[in-house]
Amino acid sequence: MSSNPVAETVASLMPRARTELSELVAFKSVADFDQFPKSESEGAANWVADALRTEGFQDVAVLDTPDGTQSVYGYLPGPEGAKTVLLYAHYDVQPPLDEAAWTTPPFELTERDGRWYGRGAADCKGGVIMHLLALRALKANGGIPVHIKVIAEGSEEQGTGGLERYAEEHPELLAADTIVIGDTGNFRVGLPTVTSTLRGMTLVRIQIDTLEGNLHSGQFGGAAPDALAALIRVLDSLRAKDGSTTVDGLAAHATWDGLSYDEGQFRQDAKVLDGVELIGSDAVADRIWARPAVTVLGIDCPPVVGATPSVQAGARALVSLRVPPGVDAAEATKLLQAHLEAHTPWGARVRTEQIGQGQPFSADTTSPAYAAMADAMAVAYPGQEMQYAGQGGSIPLCNTLAALYPQAEILLIGLSEPEAQIHAVNESVSPEELERLSVTEALFLQNYAAS
Repeated sequence: MSSNPVAETVASLMPRARTELSELVAFKSVADFDQFPKSESEGAANWVADALRTEGFQDVAVLDTPDGTQSVYGYLPGPEGAKTVLLYAHYDVQPPLDEAAWTTPPFELTERDGRWYGRGAADCKGGVIMHLLALRALKANGGIPVHIKVIAEGSEEQGTGGLERYAEEHPELLAADTIVIGDTGNFRVGLPTVTSTLRGMTLVRIQIDTLEGNLHSGQFGGAAPDALAALIRVLDSLRAKDGSTTVDGLAAHATWDGLSYDEGQFRQDAKVLDGVELIGSDAVADRIWARPAVTVLGIDCPPVVGATPSVQAGARALVSLRVPPGVDAAEATKLLQAHLEAHTPWGARVRTEQIGQGQPFSADTTSPAYAAMADAMAVAYPGQEMQYAGQGGSIPLCNTLAALYPQAEILLIGLSEPEAQIHAVNESVSPEELERLSVTEALFLQNYAAS
């Protein structure tokens, strides 16, 4: 990184950043209180609140949101008449999955091969630290040039919408001229990237019933309708032969006009096994950023261990559909439910229920804030120009904020590049990326204040 007072300050703060990230990662802040104690999430929320108070934030509050979780808010005033920037991150994390599969304990930040490992290190506790680093660097180099609001969500990973509902009930709270969502990431380590689109999503549960109870497969199999077999047929109908998503009435041929994604690189990033084909057709970027994608998240049926020779009377599944920009998630939900019901064979009884939904998002990349971000990234990443990428995942809050504050500019950056393996075992963050993106954010705030 080129010599720059802000960059030098951030570099000097990195040991403190590691200590703080270690403290924050230690909280098992999974917002599923059937699996993890609520006190762990409350501890993480209080940690963030204390950090904001230490930085001089006013009106710091731990907000009880309608889904039973907490979000942390703080306000740091800038010069009179300055613009207001909202900085977002979330402190809740995904479950660690199989803890035995982690090389080091998931809730213990560990350095290995130049990266810091731990659940939430990149997604998105590292984002909290990124915001703190940027603000500290500005304080040491002329002061904070804009009014700053920080919001740290406590249930983003669960998608239960607590902060969205709270923001709708208190629309003045998060009002800002520009919003920086620190929950995406660079396309690749060292390649500065803003995320300009997000796919939305819907979750639908399907239940199929065929019999009053399970039957002996020797006595009744061959004529008795098997609910599990019916479910398998329905789920298979959601994919074409090449594996691409096919929901009746849902467009699936859009193309991505931006950064390309090499197929070989994608195979490496996704850790696809040798000899296994990718699914779908056309460019990888089209498939993951511009088109719908269905995933069967779970099936309720007998496990192999302990299974009996029975025809199953009932079976159910949870189906996720990622919805591309330009498609209304509510309409996509209706099409998915209609498809599941229409493709259920043998007159089986079928019920579908929507249990979650988030709209897709597209940013206005022609705004002054994007020019300020491009200039900041050019300094933090010498020799590199800012790139635009999509993201297949969803951040439903983006659409809530866009609806509440239609004049606000929204930018998405963050630490979740491919090597981070967010949501998987052995999640990690690159400390170099944390450093460069903290510099980026600080320089962006300076540039934006002057624009």
